[in-house]
Amino acid sequence: MSNPLIECIPNFSEARRPEIVKQIIETISSVQGVHVLDHHSDLDHNRTVVTYVGDPKSVEEAAYLAIELASKLIDLDQHTGEHPRLGATDVVPFVPISDVTMQECIELARRLGKRVGESLNIPVFLYEEAASIPEKQNLENIRSGQYEKMKTDIGKTAERTPDFGPSTVGKAGATVIGARQALIAFNIYLTTNDVGIAQKIARAVRHSSGGLRFVKGMGVLVEGRAQVSMNLTNFKKTPVARVVEFVRREAERYGVGIHHSELVGLIPQDALSEAAQWYIQLDGFQNEQILEQRLFQVMRETSNKSPDPSPDFLDQLAAATPTPGGGSAAAHTAAAGAALVAMVARLTTGKKKYLDVQERMFQIIDAAEDLRSKLNNAVIVDSAAFEKVMEAFRLPKNTDDEIQLRNEAIQTTTIHAAEVPLEVAKMALEVMKLAFEAAQNGNLNAISDAASGLFFAKSALMSASLNVRTNTLGINDQKVNSNLLESVQELENQGKSLENMTWQLLKDRGGFPIS
Repeated sequence: MSNPLIECIPNFSEARRPEIVKQIIETISSVQGVHVLDHHSDLDHNRTVVTYVGDPKSVEEAAYLAIELASKLIDLDQHTGEHPRLGATDVVPFVPISDVTMQECIELARRLGKRVGESLNIPVFLYEEAASIPEKQNLENIRSGQYEKMKTDIGKTAERTPDFGPSTVGKAGATVIGARQALIAFNIYLTTNDVGIAQKIARAVRHSSGGLRFVKGMGVLVEGRAQVSMNLTNFKKTPVARVVEFVRREAERYGVGIHHSELVGLIPQDALSEAAQWYIQLDGFQNEQILEQRLFQVMRETSNKSPDPSPDFLDQLAAATPTPGGGSAAAHTAAAGAALVAMVARLTTGKKKYLDVQERMFQIIDAAEDLRSKLNNAVIVDSAAFEKVMEAFRLPKNTDDEIQLRNEAIQTTTIHAAEVPLEVAKMALEVMKLAFEAAQNGNLNAISDAASGLFFAKSALMSASLNVRTNTLGINDQKVNSNLLESVQELENQGKSLENMTWQLLKDRGGFPIS
């Protein structure tokens, strides 16, 4: 049973006004389907990090509402703090947790970025896995010089050019949105107030200065104590214990030690398990040996074995019932075609060979997913429309008035029953157009999948058109019939043309042996 979960960890440039932090957290919590797991405010950094999880749509909506509120309540011209920042909402990363791919998080980041840029007029930069160009993958490249520098440099270089929104910076600053793997925000406090030592250690440990891979770090003064503030971007390849021992060794050079460490936000259990395994030299340790981990695994396995009470669509289709029928099957088949189009577009994005069509492929993904959603809904709508026709035929016909009302109901519901598959046919044609474009410009290795998506949609178009024609047999208004039949004929002609062009494309671009 699918249970898609995404983690979002927005960073807000505010910690010294708790009433504002409270409003932001309450806004996030107000979205149904979202659960706030943690929040951490640092007065010296003047920054609050919130961690929440939920289904993709809820997580996206909560992020937008939080960005909107922060833009009204936080003025970057009045903001000071130890931590680098660009905006009221500084960074918004999305992390796949379960039943969600990194690609879906990338698409979520792009949707949110576009909405924030257009609706809130805030410059948005995409980073990490969602970066539009390699120069934007690293947050430091975008945030160098912070808000003050961005006000004068925005748009002057590739990494300073927003992906969405204006090329001007207002008091809410700019926002960086992206997708990444789980990150550990980890701070080590030293037994000194000499921030210079912390800065030297940070320079030694961070990868950009020749230190440990997947470690970012800086030295700051927090509550009168020198702190090495770090982000560990891949704890599996650079474990926490290795980082701690590195910092400990460097600190000894300057005659200081580690006072204590702290987490900002949450940490994966595996990271702590690895640290424990290293420190107590527990060779051969397996995560399944953790009691809570094993219990969770057993509970999940039990949950997944629970029978699904709803029958499969194909089982419903095969049953001896009039619905679902050909119209619903047409919508279902077109939705499968749309899914294949989205797959091909996703296999194209992120490939250097196809960078020139990447932006268009993201648009195709959005369009295909929108069509897939509408077509899935049309599966139900088509069945409901035919049910209404049958209900009309069951109306009483004992008097002249009842006969008249029954006949009117039959005509109204039959016309609607014809209009529904007509809309499916129109959407199927749109799927075909997207599929052809994916076959024409997308990943060549998936050209047969794009063509399959088009042929699925063509079959759906013909099936939906057949359902329109069937319903016209019961419609008395010849003008309505004429309009319906002209519409399906035009759709069929366009579909046939696209089908022929696709066979030629398979031969020319794909090298398929087609006579």
